[in-house]
Amino acid sequence: MDLRLYAVTDRSYLNGITLVEAVEMAIKGGATIIQLREKNIGGREFYGLALKVKEVTGLYNIPLIINDRVDVALAVDADGVHVGQEDLPADVVRRMIGPGKILGVSAKTVEEGIKAQRDGADYLGVGAVYSTLTKPESDAIGLERVKMIKEAVDIPVVAIGGITLENAYEVMVKTGVDGLSTVSAVFSGDIEKNARLLIKEIERAFKDRNQSM
Repeated sequence: MDLRLYAVTDRSYLNGITLVEAVEMAIKGGATIIQLREKNIGGREFYGLALKVKEVTGLYNIPLIINDRVDVALAVDADGVHVGQEDLPADVVRRMIGPGKILGVSAKTVEEGIKAQRDGADYLGVGAVYSTLTKPESDAIGLERVKMIKEAVDIPVVAIGGITLENAYEVMVKTGVDGLSTVSAVFSGDIEKNARLLIKEIERAFKDRNQSM
């Protein structure tokens, strides 16, 4: 499971292209994992969209994670599901999807992170690091708390929320996370170029972190 560049979809950013095309561009640019996030459509439409996206992710051997909807994840045989603190409990979701699927859990505190790990999470999505338009209701927790959560658990951690090309390197270096998750920084504008530049910054941060150890 390569979590370096975790791209989360949002069709509101797409300009005249389909979501499937956008996902392929992100993968070509270097996205290592794709989360399909759809908050405002019904189950049938989500299911159909997930099937189409899965064709692309499968072609490139990139894991497809479904946001929130465990039923859709199971229906399309996605690689995993990501749930938040207000969704079904992580331990329940783990029982539903079994041991072979990826389970991601959102966490904003050390306590939430430790509990998610105990309940069977494979990775944590931690944030929002900075304030973000995607989740305006989510209070920013800052770099220090992201680092605290990362150090408190043994599973991989992905930082999310307000991640940009300009701050990607700093977030990676100062928190020690395993990857960055972003919506607009990938899917707004030139998607393939965005992903390529982001993964370059992430890899630069990994290299510098390793050299300083």
